[in-house]
Amino acid sequence: MAESLPLEMLTYILSFLPLSDQKEASLVSRAWYSAAQNALRETNVRYNIPVSSASLSAIKSLGLRGISCISLTNLDGSPTSHQVLQSVAYHLGPHLHSLCLGGGSPTEASFVTLILGCRALRILDLSGCNSLFTSGTLLSQPETAQGVRQALSGLRELNLAGLRDLADLSFNQLSSCAPSLERLSLAYCHLIFELGPARGSIGLRDSSPSQFSFRNLLRFVKERAGRLHALDLSGTGLPPEALQALGQVAGLQLQELSLHSCQDLSTEAVATLCRQQPGLTSLDLSGCSELTDGALLAVSRGLRHLRRLSLGKLQRLTDAGCTALGGLRELQSLNMAECSLVSGRELAQALGSVRGAPLRLESLSLAFCSSLKPCPELEHQASGPKDPSPEPQGPSLLTLRALQELDLTACSKLTDASLAKVLQFPQLRQLSLSLLPALTDMGLVAVARGCPSLERLALSHCSCLSDKGWAQAASSWPRLQHLNLSSCSQLTEQTLDTIAQACKQLRVLDVAMCSGINMAAVRRLQAQLPQLTCVQSRFVGGADLTLTL
Repeated sequence: MAESLPLEMLTYILSFLPLSDQKEASLVSRAWYSAAQNALRETNVRYNIPVSSASLSAIKSLGLRGISCISLTNLDGSPTSHQVLQSVAYHLGPHLHSLCLGGGSPTEASFVTLILGCRALRILDLSGCNSLFTSGTLLSQPETAQGVRQALSGLRELNLAGLRDLADLSFNQLSSCAPSLERLSLAYCHLIFELGPARGSIGLRDSSPSQFSFRNLLRFVKERAGRLHALDLSGTGLPPEALQALGQVAGLQLQELSLHSCQDLSTEAVATLCRQQPGLTSLDLSGCSELTDGALLAVSRGLRHLRRLSLGKLQRLTDAGCTALGGLRELQSLNMAECSLVSGRELAQALGSVRGAPLRLESLSLAFCSSLKPCPELEHQASGPKDPSPEPQGPSLLTLRALQELDLTACSKLTDASLAKVLQFPQLRQLSLSLLPALTDMGLVAVARGCPSLERLALSHCSCLSDKGWAQAASSWPRLQHLNLSSCSQLTEQTLDTIAQACKQLRVLDVAMCSGINMAAVRRLQAQLPQLTCVQSRFVGGADLTLTL
């Protein structure tokens, strides 16, 4: 029946599957193979291409396959790099949608040659490409700028993160060539903030050839207010008055805003932002160390459509503030890593109340929440008679049935009993339990039974795990692709043999500093699992080994 479906319909169906299932589907027939390849391209799978003469044939091959998303590494100003960029422009340029040159050092001439050949670009990543902006003359020639403007007419996303030499003039020259820009990242760029004559106001002046000023950025935002939807100003030192000036721009309706590590921001400034930009669906306030519970209350009241919220490293956030999370009914992703005062009870009550409908949360990070501990009700239920019903009797994260990613790294107060009771998520794909000193074989087996769909699992520095535990747990994880067992000191080559038999889809394995595992065992595993593309091992008293295909 499926064979009779049009290729476009089959491609659309396969696009909903995870990558591992798309790979299996591609083996069914030639038609399914073609559909799976199309689905992979539509999900923007990125191909990392090292810049060397050996990559030229690969670039030509990828061009024939219509690859649309690539990243070029080791890019510099050499003739080889120029040759590779010319090849990319010729073979991949006509259908390239996403291009990453992050961290490279291309010359201005080779960059222009590349861009002129990529007329379908939607995403361009120039993060860390300081060589393009050092001279300040990028796109200063009118003829060159006109050609680049035609090539980038459809560009929607531009990443300029980490550019130490970015200045007003070079930013204006580049941004003017992207009239359709909707998403802009200036994370960790050196922004200059100067107050105007009136206290707390941001003045205006002519563009600077040597500095990147907030005045100039504000002018850009005002000009593009009707189209700009996402802005990343992380690590720029944004002061409260600048955030206020940004939020009140007429016509600006931001959907995504990242302010990671803007340590001068106040709770009052965040509250004002929530009133100015109520349409935000994604907000990152991680590392804004001055924020208190009041900021979270303001977010809950003002941003009713928020889907992604990051509050990592907010050391002043307490359990009282967590109660406000229950008001974010559309929340899908929450990051509270390193919130050291959060113990978890109020958080569980807000996110997974048994009295009301739980949130449809898909991703939750509580990594390094050192005060996080199991609720007394969970410990009592786990140690008493077994209840055949998985429903919790008190506040619990167990009601988050849509959860797919969970990070409990270094939550040292969690025990086998609490993990066994709480970790029952059939749809969970990614889990980190690294740095849990109390995790034993009993907890590992319980997690395996409760989370059978895992594709990524991190258990590094769980020194109580043994071969016996893995012998019982591994069969529950046939879809496992990424596994980190570094510094699990009790594991031996028996665990590798178990993994080879049970985890046939494993692609990446880390067994660094596992003293019971030797190089011969790692090589034997790699021979048994041909699809294993990377094995990282550092042997105690021996050599390092990284096998990569």
